[in-house]
Amino acid sequence: MPHQSATPQPAIGDLAQNLTAVDDPRDERGIRHEIGTVLAIALCALLCGSRSLRAIGQWAANTPHHTRTRLGCRITDPELDVRTAPSTSTIRRVLLACAPASVAALARPESTTVLAIDGKTLRGSATAGQAAAHVLAALNTGGRIAAQVPVADKTSEIAAVQDLLGPLDIGGAVVTADALHTQTSTARYLTEQRGADYILTVKRNQPSLFEQVTRLPWAQAPTGDTDRHRAHGRAETRTVKALSIEGLGFPHAVQAVRIRRHVTDLRTGKVSWTCAYAVTSLEAERAGAARLGTLVRGHWAIEALHHVRDTTFAEDACKVRSGHGPANLAALRSLAALLLSALARPTIPDAIRWVSYACFTRPLDLIGIA
Repeated sequence: MPHQSATPQPAIGDLAQNLTAVDDPRDERGIRHEIGTVLAIALCALLCGSRSLRAIGQWAANTPHHTRTRLGCRITDPELDVRTAPSTSTIRRVLLACAPASVAALARPESTTVLAIDGKTLRGSATAGQAAAHVLAALNTGGRIAAQVPVADKTSEIAAVQDLLGPLDIGGAVVTADALHTQTSTARYLTEQRGADYILTVKRNQPSLFEQVTRLPWAQAPTGDTDRHRAHGRAETRTVKALSIEGLGFPHAVQAVRIRRHVTDLRTGKVSWTCAYAVTSLEAERAGAARLGTLVRGHWAIEALHHVRDTTFAEDACKVRSGHGPANLAALRSLAALLLSALARPTIPDAIRWVSYACFTRPLDLIGIA
């Protein structure tokens, strides 16, 4: 007898309940399908590899009776217990109308002790007369979205940080961000107004700061941490150094960090290396090189979600551009990637294939729908 895989356990215990609690913006008189049902269908279809609203609608249309029962689909014939799934147009209307903050909060983490600020342009939403939608999110180290806000474009991310983090309790937290957010205003906001710490990437967009950091006596600094691993045909060694600093001229910066990455292509033998720099308000007593390296690598892991959403879910090819559709689909894709990664398969595509082999039961099990 073939081996039977165990039923997947819900990766987020309260997710099924959270789906039903999302604010419904529709007029009560016209509601035929509960909002929790519609959102669950969209998430289930994404878990099975659907890449468009049309594909999500096709998944819904093909659901068998037992799946529609678990999803709470509308009963259209009580005597025969016939249930009807929402149409593609209904799913579209719901995703376009729901407030992005409520959808992004479906898997809001209980702990926000470490948050990564990360923005993404949804390129497929652009038209000849309309710029592509852009979203800015704060995620914990596990990839769960704590908050998400739409912004006009990438350059508007800087001003949107306070709107993003304002509703969150970040006192005592560590906030990581890429070089776009290495701004004195952001550093002061985090430390002076919110009581948080920061680790901010330093690149050439801040030329004076970049020159100061790169000219520090790194050769004299001991290697604080070394990490080696092999994956995807590459062998990588990362060495982390940290230096206490004074007089840098950047608000509350007390340490600088350098992470050097040596990468060897195991197929060709080609060797490459890169250096990344950051500044932080964390003193050495609270965060040595090893912890700082972990925090920076954690931010890189969050940035890698862009690659998953683009390559696995074809996010940049998605043409949804109206209302809140782009932001809500982005949040659901991030949630799907989080659930799939919990399956511990070799890759996200492997996890999608495994879910799709039982496409009308496993997605519901993964979400926690009884």
